[in-house]
Amino acid sequence: MTQEATPMYAGETYTPTQTDELLWWLATAEKELIKDCVVDRNRYRIVGMTVLCTWLFATLAWTYFFSTVIDNVFLYIGSGVFMGFVILSIDRALIKGINRFNKNKFTPLLFRGLLALTIGTFMAQPAILYMFDKEIKMQVSLDNEKRKLNKRNELDLLYKNRKDELLKEKTALQKSLDAKYADVNTAREKFIAETDGSGGSGKVGIKDIAIAKRNEYQKLDEEYKALQTQNQQRLTAIDDELGQMETTIKKQETDFLNYLNNGFLTRIEAMNNLLKDNSALQFRYYLILIILMLIELMPVIGKTILPAGVYDEKVRQRESLEKIMAEESAEYEKEMKRLYNKLSMKQDTETMEEFFEMQKQEQTAKLVHFGKEWKRNDENVIGFWEKVKQQMIGRPER
Repeated sequence: MTQEATPMYAGETYTPTQTDELLWWLATAEKELIKDCVVDRNRYRIVGMTVLCTWLFATLAWTYFFSTVIDNVFLYIGSGVFMGFVILSIDRALIKGINRFNKNKFTPLLFRGLLALTIGTFMAQPAILYMFDKEIKMQVSLDNEKRKLNKRNELDLLYKNRKDELLKEKTALQKSLDAKYADVNTAREKFIAETDGSGGSGKVGIKDIAIAKRNEYQKLDEEYKALQTQNQQRLTAIDDELGQMETTIKKQETDFLNYLNNGFLTRIEAMNNLLKDNSALQFRYYLILIILMLIELMPVIGKTILPAGVYDEKVRQRESLEKIMAEESAEYEKEMKRLYNKLSMKQDTETMEEFFEMQKQEQTAKLVHFGKEWKRNDENVIGFWEKVKQQMIGRPER
C-alpha cells in the first residue's frame, strides 16, 4: 500500500486552522513564513503546546497563591490571570531568542535557563502546597501552638525581673507579718497560761505577772495591727501591679493570636518543618518540585532540543531582505531629495536670471531719466550717485 506524498508546493494551497495559528503565535512563529514550511509546522505546534501548558499551569499556580493571601475571589482570579499572562510573555520572549543561529551560544542560553529555573521554582511552591494541603494544615496548627508558647515565654521573660521584685517584696512583707503574728500569739498564750494557772507562776487569776503579760500581749497585738495596716496597703498595690501585668500579657497574647494565620509564608514554613523529619515526604517533595520546574522549562527545553528546519533559514533570509530593502529605501529617499534640491536650484537660477534680464531694460531707462534730471538740475556727481545707489542698486539678501 503506497502512501500519498506531500506535494512540494503544498504550502501554496495550505490553509492553517485557528488552532494552528494560536499555537504558532504561542511559539512566536510568523504565520506568513511557517505555512510554507511543511516539516516546521508540526515542530512549532509542539513548541506552542508546551507554551500553552506552561501558561495554564502558571495561571492556576498564581491563582492559588493569591487565594492564600486575598479573600476577594474576583481579585485573586484576576491577579492569577494577569501573572499567568506575564509568565506567557516571558516564555515567548525566551523562545523567540532561540534559533539555530544563536541557540548554541552558552551565555544567552544560560541566562534563559536561570530565569526559567527561578520562575519555575517559585511556581512549584503553590502547587506543592495544594497537593499536601491536609498535611500542611496539620503542621500549621502545631506550629501555631509552638508560636503561642514561645510568645508566652517571651512575655514572661519580659516581665520576669519586675515580677520577681514584687513577689520577693510581697514575701518579705508577709514574713514580717507572720513573724509579728507569731510573737503576738506567743504573748497571748503566755497570758492565758498565766491566768488559768497552767503556766508561768502557776497562780490562777489576774495577778501582777498576768497583768504584765497581758500588757505585753496587747502591746504586741497593737503593733501587729499597725504593721498589718501598713503592709496591707503595699500588698494591695503589689497585687494590683501583678494583676495589671497579667492583664497586659493576656491582651498581648490575644493580639498575637489575631495575627496567626495559614497564609502562604506560614504554609511554606510549615512545609519546611514537615520535611525535616520525614524522609519519605522529602523524596516525593523534591521529585514533584523537579517535575513542576520542568513544566516551566518545557518551552525553553523544547525549542532548544528540536532540530532547526527551513523556517529559521526563511526568517534569516527575510530579515536580510528587509534589512537590504530598508537600506535601499533610505538610499532612494536620499537620492530623491538630492535630485529635488538639484532641479529646484536649477529652476530657481533660471527664474532669477530671467527676472534680472527683465529688470535690465527698466533699469537702463530709469538711469537715462535720472541722468536727464541731473543735467537739468545741475547737481554734483556725489549727490547724483547717492540717488542712483539708493533707488537702483540692489542689496544682498540677509
